[in-house]
This record gives sequence, structure tokens and C-alpha cells, in this order.
Amino acid sequence: MTTELLLDHVTKQLRVPTIAKQYRSMAREAETHNSRYEEYLLALLEAEAQTREENQKQRRLKQAKFPVHKTLDTYDFSLMPSLNRNQFLTLAKGEFVRKKENVIFLGNSGTGKTHLATGLGIELIQNGYQVKFITATDLVEELVMAYEEQKLNAFEKRWLKFDMVIIDELGYVPFSKTGAELLFQFFSSRYERASIMLTTNLEFTEWTTLFGDEKMTAALLDRLTHRCHIHLLNGESYRFRQSMNRRKENEKGAV
Repeated sequence: MTTELLLDHVTKQLRVPTIAKQYRSMAREAETHNSRYEEYLLALLEAEAQTREENQKQRRLKQAKFPVHKTLDTYDFSLMPSLNRNQFLTLAKGEFVRKKENVIFLGNSGTGKTHLATGLGIELIQNGYQVKFITATDLVEELVMAYEEQKLNAFEKRWLKFDMVIIDELGYVPFSKTGAELLFQFFSSRYERASIMLTTNLEFTEWTTLFGDEKMTAALLDRLTHRCHIHLLNGESYRFRQSMNRRKENEKGAV
């Protein structure tokens, strides 16, 4: 068996596809530049490591199940003066996740809460964190199902594997008494163990209408807002202003 066939066999056994694909071309390049064996080996290993890292990022993105791929770069912070762009770039590094801190986006419909949560989540994935996106309604439905099937503990343990859970649209649909209690338990299970990111259209004073019980709501807010980054998105609809700006640009272009 030739050396190349042996290399193909061994790289397949070791599951290093990038090395298997590039060792020939990189060997020729190393020969041309009179590189040392160690430099050639390092280049091969770095190529394999880079491919694996990129593949892991893609797997984490797929696992997160974002409904739409939106980044912080595509959010127009000029339309929401109450937000500090640099603060978001700092959050994107993920130090707050390591500290098990939370993020809450609070504002009217159309102000870009989901966009910001998604963009921040994608940045966290790029920085090596495990992220999961779900709407509050879907989460409650899954919690109720797990409860009815007596699999609630396993459900919560599985979700604790995620460094960050993004819960979108809290407050848009009311919950049943059981659903509210299960969601409270879900939040409590992550308290100081893993981070939560929430988007909501309800002021904190209105959360009792969602959870039904004043004491439970107060306890929940106490846990969620402890070591929490709260961002208020005020003013008119972000989507409406974006649409108007695009219309003005189109009108200028037509002149």
C-alpha cells in the first residue's frame, strides 16, 4: 500500500477530514517554501481545528432554532436612542453569561426586541456558548406536556445544558394557572445556575395579570432581575420607522 493510501486510511480512522483533504496541497506548498516538518504539521492541525470550530458553531446555530437570522450589525441603533450600541457589543462577549446573569428587553411591539435578542444570541454562539431560542407560549406548552408525562425533572435538566435560554414574547398570550406555575418553576430552576434572556411587552407592574398570583410574581421578578441587564425600548415602532426610512430612500431614488 502506498504512503498516500495509508494516509487516507489513517486520517479516515482518526476522523480528521480536513487533514485528509488538504495534506497533499499543503505538502506541496510546504515544499515550495522549504518549511520545516513542524511548520507543516502545525498548519495541518490548525486547518483541522478551524474547520471543527466552524462546524461546531454551525451546529450550535442550528440547535438554537432562531426563527430568523438577525445580527446586531443589522440593527439600526439610531432609531432607538435609549439603547447603547457599545453596551451590546460588550454583552456579546458573553461575560454576563459566565456570571449567570440575565437580560430583559422590555418595550412595545415592533421596537426590535426579538431582533436584539436574536443578534445577541448569535454573538454568544460565536463565542462558544450553547443557546436556545423559544417563544414563551411554546415553552409553556412543552412544560405542561412534560408535566403531564411526568418528565418535568428530565426536561429541566436537559434545558440546563444551555448556557442561555432566550424566551421571546412573554406577555403576548396569557397562561393557565398550571402553565404559569410551571414557568415560574422553570425560571427558578435556572436561577444562578444559567442565564435567561426575555423579551416582553409588559411592564413589571403588569406581570401579575400574566401569572395570576402576586406573591409568585414578586418572587419571580426578584429572581429574574437580580443581577440582570434591563433594556427599555421606548418610542414608536422600530419596524415602522425602518419602513418609512426605506420608503423615503426609494422615493429619492425614483426622482
